[in-house]
Amino acid sequence: MSILIKSFNKSPKYSIKWNNYFKVYEEILNKYKNKKIKFVEIGIGDGGSLFMWKSFFKNKIEIIGIDLNPEAKKLEKFGFKIAIGDQADPNFWKSFYKKYGKIDVLLDDGGHKNIQQITTLMESIDFIKPDGMIIIEDTHTSFMKKKGFKNPSKYSVVNFSNLIIENIHRQNPSINKKPNFISRKIESISFYDSMICFNFFKKEKKVYSKLIENNKKLRNYFTDYRHDGDFIRIKKKFEGKIGKIKKNTLAYSLVRKIFHRNFYLSLKEKLRIIKYKNLLKK
Repeated sequence: MSILIKSFNKSPKYSIKWNNYFKVYEEILNKYKNKKIKFVEIGIGDGGSLFMWKSFFKNKIEIIGIDLNPEAKKLEKFGFKIAIGDQADPNFWKSFYKKYGKIDVLLDDGGHKNIQQITTLMESIDFIKPDGMIIIEDTHTSFMKKKGFKNPSKYSVVNFSNLIIENIHRQNPSINKKPNFISRKIESISFYDSMICFNFFKKEKKVYSKLIENNKKLRNYFTDYRHDGDFIRIKKKFEGKIGKIKKNTLAYSLVRKIFHRNFYLSLKEKLRIIKYKNLLKK
């Protein structure tokens, strides 16, 4: 039995978690153990998980719980800091960060609705310290129609995270898009069953990624075949009818221009991808 589950079971207050979360938490949060960090959890209920985190991280941690229920304030007598407010309200987050400042870890176990998860994420990105993270729990609601979630939809936090993936790729100059506050801060996104983790750079990244070579003298001896797979197959078919097609000839250029990454091949590729996508729906 893991240390975190033991802490969960021994908590003096009630809590509920999916069992697959514990392994993930021990993997991604272990680096913060015995360090002075500021940890925030949204949706604390009776407070059972707060005691679990206190036991897991040890005494150096500052734990702040957020809940909509004013009764949660009673947990302050156990040494926790408690904020009462609506996570779907941007004004709540403005006042929260004005009071508590930047934090290391934000764990969203709140209402799990699209607007709640996305508002929390976007209003918090600028207030996560370097090497920090935002963790959103119960992201399976992005695929639930019942209980008012009205998903799957283009407004779900999972689909929203896909937009952030595009932003992360702005670190590469090949995309030809300016870095923004997301690409400068978020290094990676980890997806798990019912959980998404946004991992922040140890230091804000203000420059593009750079392409490097190990030995420039060898460059002229390297032949790049990365994009020639389909073209080579089509060229062989033509050669079977008209004979050998040599490089730097009109026939070579014509076959390459017409078939290499053109309508025939792109349609073929699209049909294959559609086939793969249909497999995922089963």
